[in-house]
Amino acid sequence: MSKRAHPMRITSKGQVTIPQEIRERFGLLPDTEVEFVTKRNSIQVVKSTNPARLSRGQALVRRLRGRSSVKMSTDEILALTRR
Repeated sequence: MSKRAHPMRITSKGQVTIPQEIRERFGLLPDTEVEFVTKRNSIQVVKSTNPARLSRGQALVRRLRGRSSVKMSTDEILALTRR
């Protein structure tokens, strides 16, 4: 794999924009948590293996869990969808 430099400028707030090509290649979607790993004089940005926050899907499921007002069993609901 060839290494290609992507020069970026750090803003006064300490922010950088990750180029779209890199975000797409490594699946860095909005709200993806990353970690900064230092090695000698370099820094690596890696996806967090232990995110502190729930993913968008996990947050949605948690919000919706237990909210149904329908008094049907799962089997009854599935039978309706199969008709």
